[in-house]
Amino acid sequence: MKFDDILRELGEFGFYQKRLYFLLCIPAISVGCYMMMNIVLLYTPEHRCQLPDDVYPNDTWMIQSEEHERLVAMYVPPDTEYTYDRCNLYQGMGDSPRVGPGAGNITHNGTLTRCSKWVYSREVFKESFTSAQNFVCEDALKTSHIQLAYYFGVLVGDLGFGLLADIIGRKKSLCIAAVLQLGAALGVAWAPNFWVYLVLEFLVGAACHGVFMASCVLGLEVVGPSKRVWAGVVIHAWFTVGLCYLSGVSWLLQHWQYIQLAVAAPCAFYLSYWWLIVESPRWLISMGRTEEARVIIEKMAHTNKASLPEKLFDSDTVQKQAGGKLWELFNNKVLFVRTMILFFNWIVVSMCYYGVTMYAGTIGGNFYLNFFLLAIIEFPAFVNIPMLDCLGRKWTHVFFMWLGGFACIGTIFTVVFGGEDLHIATLVLSLIGKLGPTGAFSVIYIFSLELYPTVLRNAGMGASSCVARFGGMVAPYIAKMGELIGGDFGKGLPLAIFGTMSILAGVLCLFLPETLNQKLPDTAKEAAQFKGHRRGVEKEVYIDEEKSDIVLKNGHIDNTDSNLNTANGNVNKAYESCKL
Repeated sequence: MKFDDILRELGEFGFYQKRLYFLLCIPAISVGCYMMMNIVLLYTPEHRCQLPDDVYPNDTWMIQSEEHERLVAMYVPPDTEYTYDRCNLYQGMGDSPRVGPGAGNITHNGTLTRCSKWVYSREVFKESFTSAQNFVCEDALKTSHIQLAYYFGVLVGDLGFGLLADIIGRKKSLCIAAVLQLGAALGVAWAPNFWVYLVLEFLVGAACHGVFMASCVLGLEVVGPSKRVWAGVVIHAWFTVGLCYLSGVSWLLQHWQYIQLAVAAPCAFYLSYWWLIVESPRWLISMGRTEEARVIIEKMAHTNKASLPEKLFDSDTVQKQAGGKLWELFNNKVLFVRTMILFFNWIVVSMCYYGVTMYAGTIGGNFYLNFFLLAIIEFPAFVNIPMLDCLGRKWTHVFFMWLGGFACIGTIFTVVFGGEDLHIATLVLSLIGKLGPTGAFSVIYIFSLELYPTVLRNAGMGASSCVARFGGMVAPYIAKMGELIGGDFGKGLPLAIFGTMSILAGVLCLFLPETLNQKLPDTAKEAAQFKGHRRGVEKEVYIDEEKSDIVLKNGHIDNTDSNLNTANGNVNKAYESCKL
């Protein structure tokens, strides 16, 4: 029996799988927090140069008196975009600076110089890591460098832990990543400077996605074919729960260290997974370790109160699959083209998902409200669960890519031509722009998992998620492109890039085969020969010559006779291939 057939016997999503799947979903909460954590911890508040200590000791952002306001107006020059210049102040004003009757008539007799101390607004956060380390003016790009390091860590973690999980197993890989995640995350809360913070964020990115990839793959491999959609999508809903949790603790604590600890401490629970979860039986079978797989399968059957035939494995099932090297995805022309299309879609989905979030954070309004809305807007995206069974994986993914793409392009007009007058319309379109890549993100996980063969599934998923990080790396730079270019063209360019790339990725996805109700390929050869089907009623079948059975790829139809009566007529000659 193939493993999918075994799952049908013991229950495609019985109590044992439900309990295991629930445990595998919990780490997605932490992953959701960390993927957006630096938007919170590296928040840049309103700021200006601090007044010299001999002029006004203990200067703060808030205007404390008329005298304080007068001194700020004298020493800190005005700015065209902000109330005050953020990086310069006048020094050497003398003991009696000349001041006119109004602030606009102040005569400065000092020298304009770059300041080395700043005061920050505490309206949003009491302290962020940016304000604690003064990552402003010449050091402003350090926040982008940290985000780049984090997503590069995710890239390394996806590839490294993906390959590791295919070598030593999903469970061991998950537990190793969980230990690293807890240690690095706790260390971030006491990072003393830029370099320590950057290195620790790299490790957090690698570890948290190592946990997530192993959880996602293991959760998909222990459920039957008819439940793969739910297993692949619901885990991403827990990712969204993490975003809501992050917005809540950020609003309550408003200090970067306390927020980091509130997210890091629960990661200690994942250390118990060494005793709470089991290895993937599908992976064990593919490695030829059938006795270990048999023990787990029998435990599943006992918990699910299901009976299994005495002979679970035949010579085809227990044979250790050859190959299993990542480069096999590029040796075959068909697999190469499909892999490149998947890679491009992963990059664009990641770029739009994070880029739209970063850009929407600059549209004004309450920071916490905007962050929370951008989190809960992801829940409606999970309407793709029935869509995946109705439209299939391919068309559902295309729909969400085009939805987000056209929403981003529509936002150009409200931002450029409407401004503050169309703020609500801009916010709504931004939320739809976030809804699109969110829905596509969960679909591309399922689509990729079903297209990659078993022996390459974890490595393929790791490589796919790995290249997606390039999208996450460029997203903050594209989102800030408007500030660098300026003008209406600069405001609309990031949205034009996000929208155009999303639509193009959807078009390329049309060239991939549909995987709805299809048997998962086990080897690279099977994956290359996989054609899918264009309609949900069209399923490939093959003939088991020894048993004279007609076998569908999504189940068995017992028929010991040579004829099979169907609604469309008779299928004769049991030894001939046919399609139903």
